[in-house]
Amino acid sequence: MKQSTYASRGKIILDFFLIAIGILSASVGLKGFILPNHFTDGGITGVSILASLASNTTISFWIIIFNIPFVIMGYRQISWVFALKSAIGIIGLAIALLFIHLPVITTDKLLIAVFGGFFLGAGIGFAIRGGGVLDGTEVLALALSKRFSFSIGDIILVINLFIFSAAAFYLGMEAALYSVLTYLAASKTVDFIVQGIEEYTSVMIISPKNEEIRRGIIEVMGRGVTLLKGERGFGLHHDPSLDLKIVYCILTRLEIPKLKAIVHKLDPDAFVVIQSVNEVRGGMVKKRSYHH
Repeated sequence: MKQSTYASRGKIILDFFLIAIGILSASVGLKGFILPNHFTDGGITGVSILASLASNTTISFWIIIFNIPFVIMGYRQISWVFALKSAIGIIGLAIALLFIHLPVITTDKLLIAVFGGFFLGAGIGFAIRGGGVLDGTEVLALALSKRFSFSIGDIILVINLFIFSAAAFYLGMEAALYSVLTYLAASKTVDFIVQGIEEYTSVMIISPKNEEIRRGIIEVMGRGVTLLKGERGFGLHHDPSLDLKIVYCILTRLEIPKLKAIVHKLDPDAFVVIQSVNEVRGGMVKKRSYHH
């Protein structure tokens, strides 16, 4: 019981530490790069920036106002814990933007877009890793995706099209285009932070030497494999003697070159299919030592 309590407390402390790091990183991206150069971003953050420029009001005010409905939506759609962490993150970001003052780090527009997006995306990513959000767009997209036959990514894309169209009208086409680059940099950074450097990848290998490949993956890489029964479908006449087993495994993307080397050594003509995996649960996905 005590170990479970300590683990739970440690998880809570880690979550709020990640949210705090996210607030700091997002503040650096906004105050050090994006805001001083009149760039914007996608999502609620972008809407808040445009509202701030149009009304000559601090962005902190609009970040809180625009995110209130999505915190309530997160409470109803997800959980009160998520809503609480998101509220803390959003209010913390608003306060940080009021009190953090940074010099203009660079005047190069390309560097502003790339690194502004990087720091902002890292902040959003760390907050998500901590169990909350700094931008309510994802909550809105999740709610709409349950009602309509669109993916979350499609909905976010449509929302951002309207935001960047408004940016082009208000800030000018050049600033809007750089803002799109900022958004892309932020989006890729969020993906990297959330999924981590150990993003999982599924690999399917079709080869007559499936047994040798299976043992190579287990012994050399310490990964588990699954054997699937395959039937050759090419040709007019099916020959059961040509059926074979397909090797299927889950690896991190950093291990793919090593797997390719093993497969190429055992069977240079093997048919290999590699696909990205959004989420992995259960099973043997962690490395294990192999004992003969």
